[in-house]
Amino acid sequence: MPLLTGQVVLITGASSGIGEATARLLAQNGARVVLTARRQKRLETLARELDPTGVNVLAIAGDITLDTDRHRWVNAALAKFGRIDALVNNAGYGTRGPVEIVPVDAMRQNFETNVFSLLALTQLVLPQMRERRAGCIVNIGSVAGRIARPLSSIYDATKHALEAFTDGLRGELKPFGVHVTLIRPGYIVTEFVEVANAASDPYLENAGPYAPFMSGFLLGYQKLRRVAGHPHAIARLVERALTSDNPSPRYNGPLHAKFFLFLKWILPARPLEWITRLKP
Repeated sequence: MPLLTGQVVLITGASSGIGEATARLLAQNGARVVLTARRQKRLETLARELDPTGVNVLAIAGDITLDTDRHRWVNAALAKFGRIDALVNNAGYGTRGPVEIVPVDAMRQNFETNVFSLLALTQLVLPQMRERRAGCIVNIGSVAGRIARPLSSIYDATKHALEAFTDGLRGELKPFGVHVTLIRPGYIVTEFVEVANAASDPYLENAGPYAPFMSGFLLGYQKLRRVAGHPHAIARLVERALTSDNPSPRYNGPLHAKFFLFLKWILPARPLEWITRLKP
């Protein structure tokens, strides 16, 4: 019998990338999945692929930054399945650009999506987990949560915040038998980069004195594609967290992510800063 048979897992950002790969893998392993994202058609298509009968899958479109949508997701999941065994907080995006240039409102929006909305959704699923003394929260962080990079400091700061939130929440929920773990992906081939570039176009195209440095930085990102991982690798880490009796506080992957985090551990700040400038 599959390890996750009957487990109800709510996944945010499930219409593509890591979220979609996670939904596919967990469904293959017997989980009942609640798919959430903004793109209704993509969710419906994925839901039909995972379970044409609709018995073990629920697709609900919505915006994670809206309180009404967050409540609607949780209420619908509870109405259909009776409980939520795990929450995979995957939704998010990145804002790039020099701090001097990026408007504060854009910074706030990135924190709203990546941090505050995630916190709010987590609050909604915790009461029934705590009462049942069982459950798991899996937060999709990033290597950037440990290693901040020039021109990505806004997004990276949201992932730094997620590190602290995850650690603190883990201690709060341990007495109630609810696990909390963090997945730290490295560079993964998804739509994330294109979405980040689109959201950041006004700041990337009008970088002013930062323009020469930015062009080199973006070329460095192109080099990272040579070692980029696949969303399935991160989905497998989520699976490990959900099927373990005592999940690790953190799972890192793929290999290049582990390498960069190892460098963070052993190197002084200056050499690491030189490396993370991503020189072309």
